[in-house]
Amino acid sequence: VQLQASGGGLVQAGGSLTLSCVASGGTFNPYTVGWFSQAPGKEREFIAGIGWNSGNRQYAESVKGRFAISRDKAENTVYLQMDRLKTEDTSIYYCGRTLNYWAQRSPREYDIWGQGTLVTVSS
Repeated sequence: VQLQASGGGLVQAGGSLTLSCVASGGTFNPYTVGWFSQAPGKEREFIAGIGWNSGNRQYAESVKGRFAISRDKAENTVYLQMDRLKTEDTSIYYCGRTLNYWAQRSPREYDIWGQGTLVTVSS
């Protein structure tokens, strides 16, 4: 299975973007899918996660109320809707999968990652 993340771009502060993570060569079943951000020189940080079967959602405190994670089983895709973006959201965003029932905040719990998509928020 390969994951492909897309949807990044340049947006002004207060704007919105939607990231997509598509699984090819397989499905997300029965995994949990997480979105992480990684700024240059920093560790990969948990943003949001969703159980593919359960639909359970988890968010980092920094994005609660602004970001929403969802899944489309027919399209084999997980989305991250990012609203009210801030300059500090600028980062490369990665999607990954974990067999854990709940999304894990440690990137070490994820076995496959997409290639990352760059989000740049300007002031």
